Amino acid sequence: MTGEHAHAAEPKRSAHAGMRLRGLVRKEFLQVLRDPSSIAIALVMPVALLLLFGYGVSLDAEHVPIAIVVEEPSADTADFVASFQGSRYFSAVNEPSMADAVHLLEAGTVDAILRLRADFAERLRRPDGAPIQLIVNGVNANNARIVQGYAQGAWSTWLAQRAREQADVLNVPAVELDQRVWFNSELRSRDFLVPGLVVVIMTLIGALLTAMVMAREWDRGTMEALMVTPVGTTELLLGKLIPYFALGTGGMLLSVAMALWLFDVPLRGSFWLLWLTASLFLLVALGMGLLISGVARNQFIAGQVAIIVTFLPAFLLSGFIFDIGSMPPVVQVITHLLPARYFVSIAQTLFLAGDLWEVILPNAAALLAMAVLFLGLSWRNTRKRLE
Repeated sequence: MTGEHAHAAEPKRSAHAGMRLRGLVRKEFLQVLRDPSSIAIALVMPVALLLLFGYGVSLDAEHVPIAIVVEEPSADTADFVASFQGSRYFSAVNEPSMADAVHLLEAGTVDAILRLRADFAERLRRPDGAPIQLIVNGVNANNARIVQGYAQGAWSTWLAQRAREQADVLNVPAVELDQRVWFNSELRSRDFLVPGLVVVIMTLIGALLTAMVMAREWDRGTMEALMVTPVGTTELLLGKLIPYFALGTGGMLLSVAMALWLFDVPLRGSFWLLWLTASLFLLVALGMGLLISGVARNQFIAGQVAIIVTFLPAFLLSGFIFDIGSMPPVVQVITHLLPARYFVSIAQTLFLAGDLWEVILPNAAALLAMAVLFLGLSWRNTRKRLE
């Protein structure tokens, strides 16, 4: 073939490749519309998970039942007890004796006992402070630490208020504690959980759906039919990626809309930066799903592998719920291999703090490297199979 004929054939090959790609994308979109499970995973599941975690799961402890035992009532004890009774963190009940309070604690009716001894008012004016006994049910260690922290906070707040009142009486300047909380000033666990949940949802949409794509082709015998067509490896992968990338983007937009308008989670960073980094993470999830589906020809096995390899690590080891810094050192090292770890950090930063480039850029670079790695492995694995 002469050079002139070769140049003339190039546009034809490009046009044929474009037609084949459009046909593959259209076929995949039609398959998605015919498969209710794909629609459920992409659209129904995000709504269900967000409603469950937004309303049903909370790391905050409110209205904690606590028994208060006052051995000798006084104006000081009444003022201090009122600080507990007026707090949204406690649901206080007064008990006449320690025996009654201990009985409630053993029965699980209350989570803690606050005891004010008979010499509370007297020792309150001494340098060594007032005798206060706090007994906490330690069966649930995390809840016990939260209750202990709340009780200490109530005690510190009451002491600060008392110091201000005494300073006003004596006409002397008082030392005031000005407490500031950055990034999540309302201290709502929902604002922390929902951005991480967006990552978990995108992991399910990207990895689980695509993991079953090629496995479904093998199950139904359509992969052999594709092998004898002029469809190339790149066209085949793009035909699988484009529809599920659009589906994952739709799930992400739905999740972000619910976070902003239903749960009032603030988005202090750029939406377009969130969309860009979410697209990078979605490419990683799609690449992992395609790699799994290229290895496992059985749809059930592919789905199970995708859940174990992508969903469970994203749920448990990404920092979505459990702080990575509190994990064992070996597990902390393993978390660096998980793509969800990097996007959880980006999402929580964009939602709660803003465009902090020192956090976003290194995590986005890690996602870009992983996207290239998994998509490259998927292309190589699919190419070998087609040959």
